[in-house]
Formats: sequence, structure tokens, C-alpha cells
Amino acid sequence: QDAIDRKEKRSETFKTAVHGLETDTPALKTEELGRRAPQWVRDNLVTMCMRCKEPFNAITRRRHHCRACGYVVCARCSDYKAELQYDGNRPNRVCQECFIFLTGHTVLEDREGKHKGILEKEAAEVSSRSLLCSSLQLLDKNGKGGTRGWFVIPRDDPLVLYIYAAPQDVRAHTSIPLLGYQVRDMPQSESRHLFQLVQSRQVFTFVADTEELKQRWMKAMARSAAGIMHPEEEEEGAD
Repeated sequence: QDAIDRKEKRSETFKTAVHGLETDTPALKTEELGRRAPQWVRDNLVTMCMRCKEPFNAITRRRHHCRACGYVVCARCSDYKAELQYDGNRPNRVCQECFIFLTGHTVLEDREGKHKGILEKEAAEVSSRSLLCSSLQLLDKNGKGGTRGWFVIPRDDPLVLYIYAAPQDVRAHTSIPLLGYQVRDMPQSESRHLFQLVQSRQVFTFVADTEELKQRWMKAMARSAAGIMHPEEEEEGAD
């Protein structure tokens, strides 16, 4: 057994797995995530999910590989899709941490024993006490298609944009932290009222149904991006 252990410890894959479990950092450098194919950690080198640390078993917790960092993770921790540059920008299965880094979205921690977050609250409930809510379209990166949904900036969490698939959904599917983003106006294109959220390499392009709605969203998002928790703060600053 000692000889086997020494042989495995000399393996580069084994070293990568141990390093990942001990430091909780990906084998690839952060800036390489999605740009270069990772070295996959071998299934037989881990007995637990390398993200949530829950043990694997043959029935209810199968092993999966994150296509961005190469970690061995459970189905719950890899239930995300992100476009990877090394695979022609096609959507691939990734772990939660890589999803957040690659897309700029935040996701709800849904572990047993943790408090439920606002993403688990019904859209109708959140919308009834929001700073702004309406239907918008979020375009994909090439601007040719996108997802239409129900977008909400809650009054009790005004620095985050929550995205529901429909106004009556019981749970938001994702969110975008607005703090630090720039709101950019775009010229009208084919009767579409466009505007963007921009931060570093992250760009989100939205389509509003009317110019008036677009201006309302741009104003609300600009307040949140500047860290203004309540509209009255801006009015007092103007005075």
C-alpha cells in the first residue's frame, strides 16, 4: 500500500487533485478558465465533491467533471452551463464557482441548513415591493437571440437585479449584482429599445418594450450601480 501511495503521489494528476482539495483553488489560473481545456481530476482520486465536500455514492450522488476547471463535482454543484472559449463558445457543464466567474451571475446557495435567500421568494411577492419590475429581454452575446423574462430590483435588496422566467414563478433563476456596473445607452435598432450593463469584460444587453420603460430601467440600474440604496438619497444629494 505504501508503494502504491508513493506512486500516486508522484502522479501530476494526483498532485493537482490534492492541491485542489487543500486550497480550494482551480488547477488552471483564473484568467485561463474557459480559454484553455483543463486537466481533469481522475474520478478515483476523490471520494467527495471537490466543491461542497459531500461524499459520492453510486446511487444518489454521481461524479461529474467541470469543463472549465476540471474538478470532480456532484450533480448539484455542476448544474450550470457556461460558454467556453476553447470549445468554440459552446455551452458546457461547469461548477457553480466557474459559472459565477465566467458569466458574472450570482446564484443562490441552496444547501441544507442554510437560510433561504431572496431568489427563493415568489416573483409576485418581490415585485409588489420593488423599486422597478417589468418584462425585459436579455440578449445573448452575439445579439441575435436572447431570453425574455421578468426582471426585478427589490426594494429590500436594491443593489441586485433578479431575473425570473415568468412573473408568477416561485423562484428566480439567477441574479446580477449591479454595484460598479456602467449603464450604457444604445441607439434604437429595428424598433428595439436597447441598453447595456458594462463592467470590465462583462456586458449584458437588454431590450425594453418602449423607450419610456428603457429610460426607467437605465435610471434605476444607474442608481444601484452607484450604491444608492434608496431613491430619496439621490434627491437629497441633488438638493
